Amino acid sequence: MSSRLIACAFLSASAWFLNSCGSDSELPIMAGNTQAAAGEGEELYQVAKQADDSGKTGKAIKLYDETATRFPFAPSAPQARFRQAQLLEQQGDILESFEAYDKFLSRFQGSGLYSTALNRQASMAQAAADGDLKSNMLGLKTKLSLEKTVGMLDKLRANAPQSAIASKAQFTIGQLNEGKQKSKEAIAAYRQLVRDQPGSQEAPEALFRIGVILTAEADRGNQSQGNLDLAKEAFNDYLIQYPGHSRNAEARKLVSNLGGRDLQRSYDVAEFYQKTGKIESAKVYYRDIVKNSKSGSLHDKARARLKELGE
Repeated sequence: MSSRLIACAFLSASAWFLNSCGSDSELPIMAGNTQAAAGEGEELYQVAKQADDSGKTGKAIKLYDETATRFPFAPSAPQARFRQAQLLEQQGDILESFEAYDKFLSRFQGSGLYSTALNRQASMAQAAADGDLKSNMLGLKTKLSLEKTVGMLDKLRANAPQSAIASKAQFTIGQLNEGKQKSKEAIAAYRQLVRDQPGSQEAPEALFRIGVILTAEADRGNQSQGNLDLAKEAFNDYLIQYPGHSRNAEARKLVSNLGGRDLQRSYDVAEFYQKTGKIESAKVYYRDIVKNSKSGSLHDKARARLKELGE
């Protein structure tokens, strides 16, 4: 095939691709044309800024978006995306503003506005979690769905992995699910925090809360003994990993209470076996209680039962 035919075929394919993707205004400028496009991008940014300065907010938002989308290599592209997010936030369009900040953080990581954008995104996600988002027009509090709020926190965590912001976001995901009594999801979120950022400020509380949730699940009769064992394990892990943390004393008390529940369960089993005539099996459990408790009512009752049974 001649070079002329190859060139024609390439141009035809390129034309088909551009037509299938929509109008030229919807497409970013290719990297090879960045220098040529820089001037056009700056001109569009200035038009957006003029609309912004004139109070034409809707028009400015659209033009800032177009500048950052079509001309991401233009010098003013970061400022365009950032200002778009700011204006959307000022209008109360929280989700759209959050997404605009997210686009900024994904594309313009070297910008001097990066920290400011990240902090704004963090504030918005936390406000959503707290149910404190307000409509600028009506002045009323509004709450996003759990799914949308968790989605915001997930994106925030991804934008600042291993940071204090990420740790707080992950902890808040656990809190939200715990508040909705979604125990499985809450435990998974807390465990991920402890695994990914064990040295973070929120990690000790996250591990403690795993024990609390599992204890509550056992109280509700949800696979009682299994959850009690897992709760004890979580509290013991917490005490080992975070000695001196503010809730150590509470954790020790809860572990002691869980031990008491184990003794009560053993006593109930022993009583059942005795009543059904399985004396040797009953003795095994009574002996276990005496062995694992130095004193107390169950200790005394178990010794008395063993005496009745000839020991």
